[in-house]
Amino acid sequence: MILYLQTEIVHYMKNFIKFCLLSSFLLSNFALFAQPGTGGDGGLEGGDPAPAPINDKLIYLIIIGLFFAFYKLKHNYKKI
Repeated sequence: MILYLQTEIVHYMKNFIKFCLLSSFLLSNFALFAQPGTGGDGGLEGGDPAPAPINDKLIYLIIIGLFFAFYKLKHNYKKI
């Protein structure tokens, strides 16, 4: 009985720690701001750099994602 309660407490503590980390990660964007640069007026509406292309080598990312999903599904079915 005591061992069962200890494992339950450990389980709840792990979930609580995960919840705290996730909530601090998601809510931290409210507290983080960019510092003003040196020189100039420090305005945030200045010239932006050119955007990075997101479609370069996207097929490789999809293939790796499919292999990872297949691996995780196969690994989960072995546990059952």
